[in-house]
Amino acid sequence: MPPTNTSDASAPVRTRPFREGLVSLEPPRLLGSRCGACATATFPPREFCPACRAVEGLEKTELDRRGRIHSFTVVRQAPPGVAVPYVLAWVDLPADQVRLMSTVVGAEPEAVELGLPVELELTPFATGEDGAELLGFRFRVIDGEENA
Repeated sequence: MPPTNTSDASAPVRTRPFREGLVSLEPPRLLGSRCGACATATFPPREFCPACRAVEGLEKTELDRRGRIHSFTVVRQAPPGVAVPYVLAWVDLPADQVRLMSTVVGAEPEAVELGLPVELELTPFATGEDGAELLGFRFRVIDGEENA
């Protein structure tokens, strides 16, 4: 269910990605590209394949929502207004053979470890000039039985 506007509970807040072509909202997915020649997937989408250099046959593709932490750091100093500490990680999406950088939430920084399973989530982080809520992405640690 989309968030509602606090000034008028009957009017839904418009939401959109902070950058077009980076994420889809329903269902939440990262948007990448896949090469028709060698099947290499990339994020963000590219105009050419970094593996085989093909410029034709690249198709937009939705990437898997689940991944694992490849490496990470705990950021303890940041510009004013940015809450610390937070986890910044390289996340592998094994189903697509893609690695990308993202913040990771859902666990205390001291509990984050290599190989920890994570899942994509969209999160509001700003308001656009048109009043729309701008959504970005991050990954949330999967806990409980889903960790297996």
